[in-house]
Amino acid sequence: MQSQIKKSSSTQLALNKHPDMDTIVVALGGNAILKPGENGTFAEQMENIRSTAAQLAGLISGGKRLIITHGNGPQVGRIFQQQELGLRAGLPEMPLYICGAMSQAQIGIMIQQALHNELVLADCPRTIVTLVCQTLVDPQSEAFSSPTKPIGSFYSEAEAQKAMAEKGETWIEDSGRGWRRVVPSPEPLGFPEIEAIKSLLAQEIVVVVSGGGGTPVARSSRGTLVGVDAVVEKDLVAQAVAQMTGAGTLLILTDVAGAKINYRTPGEELIGRVSLKEIKEYHRQGHFIPGSMGPKVLAAIRFVESGGNMAVITSLENALPGAEGKVGTVVVR
Repeated sequence: MQSQIKKSSSTQLALNKHPDMDTIVVALGGNAILKPGENGTFAEQMENIRSTAAQLAGLISGGKRLIITHGNGPQVGRIFQQQELGLRAGLPEMPLYICGAMSQAQIGIMIQQALHNELVLADCPRTIVTLVCQTLVDPQSEAFSSPTKPIGSFYSEAEAQKAMAEKGETWIEDSGRGWRRVVPSPEPLGFPEIEAIKSLLAQEIVVVVSGGGGTPVARSSRGTLVGVDAVVEKDLVAQAVAQMTGAGTLLILTDVAGAKINYRTPGEELIGRVSLKEIKEYHRQGHFIPGSMGPKVLAAIRFVESGGNMAVITSLENALPGAEGKVGTVVVR
């Protein structure tokens, strides 16, 4: 990292002291865009997003203001593969953070169009905007000395060794399925575009932001921004956006009904409505898998702890009752 880059103290997250009960940050999981077993064609992704948009349109028709975040794993993985093919043809390679920005725009325009159409059909027109958003991180974070976030497709050991030797990347063997590149996953500190997000929200505009955790950047001592090759955990970014915009609810939509304790054991149990103190204890005990349910639960804890009214983890098809705290894992103070 360049020595002139430093952590910006002005972007630390503030407490959400007066949450707006009509504002919801919706964090869409990967199944909202691409389901297991699909090839990832445009038609498949668009149909999945259309179904997702129907759920979101129901929330907006019910009087809620939405900020939408989403994953980008499969899409940015395909961009990497396209780059590899391009390299063989002599085309220049783009940095990781630029590939992330590409995927933000790609997925954002699909959500934008699908949600617009669903709202027209519901006779509830709204303007929807995709904001390619940057996420401020601390380049001195320990995350940069110990990369942990797997990205992209699976490769052979020989291919991984070649990438490590030629590019200085870090690769690991992943669960017997092959080798994957791992990159740093630092904490989100803030967003250069946060005032734009707030302004759009105040005008009743639906904002799609921070796809895949946003484009990681660090701020220099002069205030300029420098892109950083990292991936910020998308659920923690959704929590930070919710906190900084004063949202009342953080709604994390995934492919399961909610968080569970004693997962994959005879004592497995779905967590319903739960106090902040109780869910923190479950998290401390290690009930939630890192990289899967773990970040979702941590995001819920942080949001409610910072003053948010309610955080809900539930399935996509339960978006409407989930936003009312009627289903899923509902974290309250």
